[in-house]
Amino acid sequence: MGTETGALRRLLDVALALGAERRTEAVLRVILDAARDLADAEYAALGVPDGDGGFTLFLTAGVDAATWAAIGALPRIHGLLGALLDDPRAIRLADIRDDSRFGGWPPAHPDMRAFLGVPIVAGGEVLAELFLADKHDGDGFTEADQQLVETLAAHAALAVANAQRNERTRELSVAEERTRLARELHDSLTQTLFSLSLAAESAAALAGPATDPRLAEQLDRTRELARSALAETRALVGTLRPPDLDAEGLSVALRKRVELLRRVHHVAIGLTLRGPARLRDRTLEREVLTVATEALSNALQHAGARRIDVALDTGGDAVRLAVADDGTGFDLPATVRGSRRLGLTSMRERAEALGGVLHVDTAPGAGTRVTLEVPAAC
Repeated sequence: MGTETGALRRLLDVALALGAERRTEAVLRVILDAARDLADAEYAALGVPDGDGGFTLFLTAGVDAATWAAIGALPRIHGLLGALLDDPRAIRLADIRDDSRFGGWPPAHPDMRAFLGVPIVAGGEVLAELFLADKHDGDGFTEADQQLVETLAAHAALAVANAQRNERTRELSVAEERTRLARELHDSLTQTLFSLSLAAESAAALAGPATDPRLAEQLDRTRELARSALAETRALVGTLRPPDLDAEGLSVALRKRVELLRRVHHVAIGLTLRGPARLRDRTLEREVLTVATEALSNALQHAGARRIDVALDTGGDAVRLAVADDGTGFDLPATVRGSRRLGLTSMRERAEALGGVLHVDTAPGAGTRVTLEVPAAC
């Protein structure tokens, strides 16, 4: 009776804690710690599926930071992890290694035996998956353990759904406002500053060599100020949607960018990620994400695309990014000669600064494919 009372008190404490949290990750952390505590598990993990065969967020407990870093990239949804998505019912095993769906551990992964997997479901959708392994007393998980964790998951589902909904609303509001500001800056102020720079150059040319030196000096100053303001405005446009790369890494930041663009533009955007979740070089991560963002922006704003496919491969000795759309395409030589907007030149310069190359394959009516390849250690 005492154990049951303690479990009920713990569930009540969790319900109160969940009611006080509004951020998705904080809500999930409360759930993860509570599940581990209720089942007396040595190890616990909680993953949020991203819809592309991976996890947009994966939290762990019981695994130290050094071990987790040695394990490497986030797990993919397959085997037992995928089974909870295909059939969202709890899975309890005395020894996970005896199950035919078990595919083995990464080299640095702790060896585990007892397993309890419980989905967190709302409206028929699996919002997250709870994974527990190995009880502290060495026994397997019991029916009572499973019922406690399932009760926790049922109570937690609404909190997770509400937190995700609140975050999506905030993200969409911020993204839409930043997109609006970026578009206005790009379409109006940058064009005005560029026209001012051209006007200053024309005025200097019309004045000729016989003009008053003071007038020539002021015209030169006007031209330089216009150029400087144009460069600063373009830099501002590029930083209106800053990713949190330092905390999340390139793959997660790119995935979040794609998720936002899907919701804002209602265009099908496929995403394929291969290789390590993050790179050691933060500058390389920022530049690759900037190129990806620019290529996606062009496809969404100018190509009239119905589908865009993004592929990022961070494995091996090179980082490879490809952004392909089925849109209108364009005449590449004519665009390079005549376009003054941010885009192709900026992406190519970034690639060259990283010691890599940028390829643009397109033709009118044939869609566009932008491919970036840079050394993994630049």
